[in-house]
Amino acid sequence: MKVTNIIQLLEQLASSSLQESYDNCGLLTGNEQWDCSGILCTLDVTEEVVAEAVAKGCNLIVAHHPVIFGGLKKITGRNYVERTVIAAIKNDVAIYAIHTNLDNVIAGVNGKIADKIGLINRSVLQPKGQLLRKLSTFIPANHAEKVKQALFDAGAGNIGNYSECSFSVAGEGTFKALDKANPFVGKKGNRHTEPEIKVEVIFPAYLQHNVIKALKESHPYEEVAYDIVALENTYSAIGSGLIGELEAPMEELEFLKMIKEKFQLTVIRHSALLGKPIKRVALCGGAGSFLTKKAIAAKADIFISADYKYHEFFDAENKLIIADIGHWESEQYTIDILTEVLQSNFPTFAVLKTTVSTNPVFYFC
Repeated sequence: MKVTNIIQLLEQLASSSLQESYDNCGLLTGNEQWDCSGILCTLDVTEEVVAEAVAKGCNLIVAHHPVIFGGLKKITGRNYVERTVIAAIKNDVAIYAIHTNLDNVIAGVNGKIADKIGLINRSVLQPKGQLLRKLSTFIPANHAEKVKQALFDAGAGNIGNYSECSFSVAGEGTFKALDKANPFVGKKGNRHTEPEIKVEVIFPAYLQHNVIKALKESHPYEEVAYDIVALENTYSAIGSGLIGELEAPMEELEFLKMIKEKFQLTVIRHSALLGKPIKRVALCGGAGSFLTKKAIAAKADIFISADYKYHEFFDAENKLIIADIGHWESEQYTIDILTEVLQSNFPTFAVLKTTVSTNPVFYFC
């Protein structure tokens, strides 16, 4: 097993191209071509976590938070980031971070929180734009179905709750094969007219390589004609936060008690209770105050997130409850996502959860 094999799987879970511009996902230390002796999954990477990986024979750490977030100008061991990187390099430990890209997929961090709460009818709270592309291609009529199926298998043609979406229109294509050509139809030196189907499908930009590869491998022509256009449409499956519904409404305090139990919380910081049942629940693992207005617009009864500042609680405007459950607390089950995906795909390989609590916040009760 190579480190690159694990990275390829994680890229399928949440492509690094989906990370936010300020983020630093991907392989932070080590080499993709190393043989992997074992994987340790964690929320954060600290010196203790690196030491644990070494002790357990794991030379790959898969973390949610990237230990190198900003640029490193010096590595002298003057802070925990530099000491952690030094320890990883000294011990030949690779560190891979899967952060905001895992936040941005609906089955990622927020999906796991929704699982714990039991939400149904889920959707992305703030879908991202400029992620979609439209492919237009021209196929001989009797090969259109084969090519379309190849495009669908590569991930094209998904719109919301629908798959295998495409648009087709019949027409005629013309071409003249030159001396060095090897035409599928027609004769060299003669203009040929062929009944063709123009097929259009959309796909997320990060799948472009796979989609074009599938097109060329399934298309009968020596030279495949196609156009790719960037779309402004939002992509409903990718974005920040999540909103869903409880199967049955809950009284406010009952709901907060449930959250406290499910996430093993010491305390919940929240805005004023509104005296009405909770049915629609918005959430965002980690720092999510930027989504408060989106949660209100989506008619959520409560918004669960973390890292709210004092004045940001006023933004609830008595239109919903803001519930700050803590950054680490909201994302703690991300470790489960990583281990479950890795173990299910590499069942005979050592995939471990860290036993180190990396939460830097403590509560005196």
